[in-house]
Amino acid sequence: MISVSTLELPSVEQIITAEAFDSGFADAHDTYNAVTVAADGKVYYVLSSEKYNVAGRFFVFDPATATTRLIGNLSALCGEDETQCIAQGKSHVSFYEYGGKIFFATHVGYYELIDGMDRLPRNPPPGYELYRGGHLLAYDPRTGGTESLVLMQGGEGVVTMVMDTTRGHIFCISWPTGNFIFYDVKTGRLRNKGRLSGEGEGGTPGKDFRSLCRSLVVDPGNGKVYASTADGAVWCYDPLADRLFVLEHMDLKRDYFGTYNITQPGSMAYNWRKVLWYPQSALVYGVHGNSGYLFAFDPVTQDLALGPRLTSGPSKRSGMYDQFSYGYLGFTLGPDNETIYYLTGGPIYEKGKLVKGVRSIAKGAARGPENLHLVTYHIPTEYYQDHGPVFYADGGRPAYVNAIAVSADGYIYTIARVTRNGKTVSDLIRFRIP
Repeated sequence: MISVSTLELPSVEQIITAEAFDSGFADAHDTYNAVTVAADGKVYYVLSSEKYNVAGRFFVFDPATATTRLIGNLSALCGEDETQCIAQGKSHVSFYEYGGKIFFATHVGYYELIDGMDRLPRNPPPGYELYRGGHLLAYDPRTGGTESLVLMQGGEGVVTMVMDTTRGHIFCISWPTGNFIFYDVKTGRLRNKGRLSGEGEGGTPGKDFRSLCRSLVVDPGNGKVYASTADGAVWCYDPLADRLFVLEHMDLKRDYFGTYNITQPGSMAYNWRKVLWYPQSALVYGVHGNSGYLFAFDPVTQDLALGPRLTSGPSKRSGMYDQFSYGYLGFTLGPDNETIYYLTGGPIYEKGKLVKGVRSIAKGAARGPENLHLVTYHIPTEYYQDHGPVFYADGGRPAYVNAIAVSADGYIYTIARVTRNGKTVSDLIRFRIP
């Protein structure tokens, strides 16, 4: 388990230089989670779109040749390219390999502003139908073919997904209402276990609105999966017993995480932001998004222990929250299965003064500008290191970073905003681990 200790903060002098790749997608918008280094050594990723008539794009990058290839647009891969419905704008999940195929899911990228909030569209643009719902997809890299396995019910997208790659089980949370979904690849059976928390992000602020969990984690030993809720509860689903239940002796309400009105948008409240399975001790490690605290919990004993703030060195010294209101999804276990890699924010100083953003925001977005930092945490030794800020060669800052993939040859891959010829889009970038 994590033991909390006083950590000496290293001085941050080293600057990491990132290179950006041009995928050729002029409408690319911010991506969450959807980048993975597969067993073949190639990097699979999705660039999102926020337009109702432009689908997100699925790409593969080959590090051996440093070339990018378009696999297809998401609507076409879902069999919807010839239909006049709101496009499959995003994939909001990581990719998983099972049976020689790569599994992922789609999500809506175009929203309707209703009562001051981005909502699932109720009134489609003229000539278009409503969004049909997210798909679970299986891509075969040997044939280049993609199969739609199932369509989400009720026209909802897939905001969270994890796969048990031993048993062929896929678990999802739908958006906006937050239904918990189980899909068995081998049988093709889908089970909708109902809503996890209020009306999810389809609810009314001040009443039944609840921010939804963005990260699920599977215990590979028994196949159980865990999810958090805005009020700090932790749910467990046992697919063998087909039972969804709350852990009675476990919750995420901790003073160090902060205090939240769980009925209001703008934060992840008491949800964890990102979690992973640590096989050496059969624990779940995670980070709370708004506070940046690392934690570990034992699903068997339901014990939870807090570690250090896994924020950048400058964030620790300033005592400030980072600028992205939900926290960061670029949190993963490296190839050694011992080191956590985390892409987080760092405050910007101009003429010795901290550049502050707005105090609050009504959705998941940046309150103000910040630097991107790479932080690592070696679990067995509890060694934290901020490797420094990441910049492009021209001095530009990678922004809106919420994904990470670590390759065995020492590269970090993510999706970030890139400005080319005066236009800013999101695209694949990489940099070497110092």
